[in-house]
Amino acid sequence: MDTHANTSPNPPMSGVANGDAGEEQGLKRSLGARHLNMIAIGGAIGTGLLVASGGSISQAGPGGALAAYAAIGVMVYLLMQSLGEMSTWLPASGSFETWATRWVSPSFGFAMGWNYWFNWAITLAAELVAVSVVMRYWFPDIPAIIWSALFLTLLFLMNAFTVRGFGESEFWFALIKVVTVVVFLGIGLLMILGILGGSSPGVSNWVTGEAPFVNGFLGTFSIMMIAGFSFQGTELLAVAAGEAANPDVTIPKAVRSVFFRITLFYIGAIAVIGFLLPYTDPNLLSADIEQVATSPFTLIFERAGILGAATLMNAVILTAILSAGSSGMYASSRMLYAMGVSGKAPKFFAKVDRRGVPMPALLATTAVGAFAFITSLIGDGAAYIWLINVSGLAGFIVWAGIAWSHYRFRKAFKAQGHAVSELPFRSKLYPAGPIVALLMVLAIIAGQNLEIFTGNATFLGVLSTYIGGIAFLAIWAGHKLVTKTKGVDPATADLSRIE
Repeated sequence: MDTHANTSPNPPMSGVANGDAGEEQGLKRSLGARHLNMIAIGGAIGTGLLVASGGSISQAGPGGALAAYAAIGVMVYLLMQSLGEMSTWLPASGSFETWATRWVSPSFGFAMGWNYWFNWAITLAAELVAVSVVMRYWFPDIPAIIWSALFLTLLFLMNAFTVRGFGESEFWFALIKVVTVVVFLGIGLLMILGILGGSSPGVSNWVTGEAPFVNGFLGTFSIMMIAGFSFQGTELLAVAAGEAANPDVTIPKAVRSVFFRITLFYIGAIAVIGFLLPYTDPNLLSADIEQVATSPFTLIFERAGILGAATLMNAVILTAILSAGSSGMYASSRMLYAMGVSGKAPKFFAKVDRRGVPMPALLATTAVGAFAFITSLIGDGAAYIWLINVSGLAGFIVWAGIAWSHYRFRKAFKAQGHAVSELPFRSKLYPAGPIVALLMVLAIIAGQNLEIFTGNATFLGVLSTYIGGIAFLAIWAGHKLVTKTKGVDPATADLSRIE
């Protein structure tokens, strides 16, 4: 691989094709530290926090929900440490696919890349469905498909001009969500202290009924899975690292700040909701984007006397969906582009336009997202449901791949005589960090269908739950069978950097 220094403002980025070199010539390093911060924060703060957090407290109680989100917060911290170390050493748009190819095996990298691309392409379809539901709140008589088509067009345009355009839009989308959560935390604290919204409930909601831990360990464990889905998106930082200006400086800053901000928002919001709303409140169980009035954020804003709370939260939820859709289109198009560069996808996906946008990859991702959305309108939408099920475990699989790739990276680093002082960013808890994170992710993946452990599982139910993991293993094994490639030897692993 060519690792010569490049003094131009936008140095070329390297891709890997089964160990061979390939050059990513056209992407531009235009994303600054503030963009990277907000891309990671924005990817993790979505409807999982704004809406589904109420359901978490309803199922596990305030203590169970708080413990579950805290545990996932620790796991995300460990993963962010691993991600920071690898993405500063090798900041490439292929990120997980590139690292896995170099340090685990080409077949594992192949499966990781296609898994991540498919995950975000299908997530894009899910956001197209969600936006039509949100817009129905204001315009119940306009056909849902109209909003979905407009939304898809807007997302495409946001990604079609320059990477900085995407970075700026994501910055402002994420800022709206961050401000909403901060205001929510401030108002919630005033209500807990009895300064706003009437008398303080004190700790009464933490001791009512089965609280604070409802349904015991299984209740808390089930919320860990929900919390895991909510935190997914933080890994977007690694994809964006391929277009980050001065990655040795900007990525460590983002890694250090993002974890604490996201954990503060989630832990703080769960605690506020737990103090102010009893887990038995029926509104918490029914909270979803179709019933914005039952969002715990809406309920607490209303009790604080904020006029138009439901309308305000619907607008914020719309922003969250726009942010998730835009991030999904960005991440999936960059992953498809990187695989085109490395030979894991057709070569025409490696082309970029004069603005540095991988247009063929962007068009393909948009088309697949639109096709998946159309399946939700056909018949009973069974095909769409299966597509969503296939992508369900994809985020957790990526997290497992990050932890395993980091472990293998350090093995290779040591085997080839490197000192950890050479690393621009060093994971503080290696080797325990990636090992603990990997075990936690695997436990969550295994526990996706708790009915297996209670004896009430059906074959179709198990298949629909784990079909994403089965598909990943099939792609991995299929590539290995066809190419006959072996695992990477740490002593000969490619540790060359992009200068």
